[in-house]
Amino acid sequence: MSRDHVQPVLGHGPEAPYLELLARDASVEAYEQPVLLARAEGRPADRVAELEQTRLLALRVRAELEGRRRREAELSALFETAHDLAGLRDLDAVLQAIVQRARSLLGTDVAYLTLHDPARGDTYMRVTEGSVSARFQQLRLGLGEGLGGLVAQTTRPYVTDDYFQDARFQHTLTIDAGVRDEGLVAILGVPLMLGPHVIGVLFAADRRARVFERVQIALLGSFAALAAAAIDTANLITETRAALAGLERANEIIRDRSAAVERASDVHDRLAELVLRGGGVHDVAAAVSQVLDATVEFTEAAAAPAEALEASRAEGHAVRHGTDWIAPVAAGGELLGALVLRGHPGLDPVDQRTLERAAMVTSLLLLARRSAAEAEQRVRGELLDDLLDARDRDPRLLRERADRLHADLDATHVVLAARLDGPAADADEEAAARRRLWSAASHLAATRQGLAAARDGGTVLLLPLGAGDSATELARRTARHLGTAVRQPVTVGASAPVTALAAHPETVTAAYAEGRRCLDALHLLGRAGDGAAAEDFGFLGLLLAGERDITGFVERTIGPVAGYDERI
Repeated sequence: MSRDHVQPVLGHGPEAPYLELLARDASVEAYEQPVLLARAEGRPADRVAELEQTRLLALRVRAELEGRRRREAELSALFETAHDLAGLRDLDAVLQAIVQRARSLLGTDVAYLTLHDPARGDTYMRVTEGSVSARFQQLRLGLGEGLGGLVAQTTRPYVTDDYFQDARFQHTLTIDAGVRDEGLVAILGVPLMLGPHVIGVLFAADRRARVFERVQIALLGSFAALAAAAIDTANLITETRAALAGLERANEIIRDRSAAVERASDVHDRLAELVLRGGGVHDVAAAVSQVLDATVEFTEAAAAPAEALEASRAEGHAVRHGTDWIAPVAAGGELLGALVLRGHPGLDPVDQRTLERAAMVTSLLLLARRSAAEAEQRVRGELLDDLLDARDRDPRLLRERADRLHADLDATHVVLAARLDGPAADADEEAAARRRLWSAASHLAATRQGLAAARDGGTVLLLPLGAGDSATELARRTARHLGTAVRQPVTVGASAPVTALAAHPETVTAAYAEGRRCLDALHLLGRAGDGAAAEDFGFLGLLLAGERDITGFVERTIGPVAGYDERI
């Protein structure tokens, strides 16, 4: 006996068999059997009519129960979708679930969702379910094209029972070919709305003719609303993550800037300490190297890359040169050198300013050192001027002044007269060359614990004579040294050795005159750039010397011959 077969139940009301059918959720066809059985058994007409009325009522109850079950399933699906949306982790997964549930509840062959592409101004397939055509899955719909284009343009749901026979929307070869490949006939599309804007379309479609009911259109609209909410939530999450990432980057920048400011403050404190305790340029380079964790060196201007150095001076900032950074050390228009940061191409702007600040401190130290050197040179020159001009100076005061300059006036000295012998283009160039000569002579005097002064268009030096040394050798060395420093020939005439300068300052004047005579003799003999003392000129030296040491000259020249004769 079949599941839907009904046995007559005597002694019960006409509703009894239908209650049993409702309880068993029998098919619609099974509700005809009690009426047919009553007629076959010859039941009275009123009994048959009563069964017929009961059948109709049972069918209405069955339809109501079926609708409630369907609405319960729809609500359950919507609830599950909303739950997925609340725990949104992956937008694609949520949209896929929405399309799957829409297809299942509406009982369609295919469901799919398209989204608007702001860059291209059309819509594209985002999610499909049940589709078998690659061409269909790659379709793009322009505004107003196809059923989806009409939905997007009007922001209203549209349904067609037969897509290819519907003339309400614009057919295109591309869209029609994709729909034909998929074999779709009946299509329902509802808009995805965010406020007043359409961001896409949700579709349900069958491969046969079908009429979509209002309830189904409303259900698909509910899924579309959830899809729009999912997309909006995902966009907000993306924006929030981007904002958080931006805040994190900003926080990292702040931390980096804070660390850089601390490094800059550390450099400032160290440089200030260096300046206060009289540190040098290499001390500055070492301090900056430690703070920047890199190698920083001071170089002379001639050793630094000329192009990078000029660019740095023009811009007023340190510039990159290969993997190095160059910061000029300058004062006014004069280039004193450069600080070079080695092998650090990715220099932070704050660290760049630190390097520039160190270069400025280096220039101040060099200027201070130069000022101190010039002051010392002037003091040394003033002392030598006093020895040359003021013969009545107090020896005790002269010694005290010399001691402060680390010069020993009781030691044996030689007075040297130096003069430039190179051609000069004009008066300005000659004056500049004389200044270079005086600067080089002063530096030499300071390093040799001597004295130097500018005089008579040249320079006069008072240098101590070492043991085993001679005035001639000292003159020649001095000529070579000064010529190299000023980059042109310098001729030097030397006096005979002199002693007890503090007690007898007049000997300095006489020695200077002797050195001048030797200098003039070298010039007349065409020996520019050379150095010599009176003893180097033979008999002429007797005329150049301050004292006529004829006996000494004879002894030096023919003494060995006379001695040989005496021995024979």
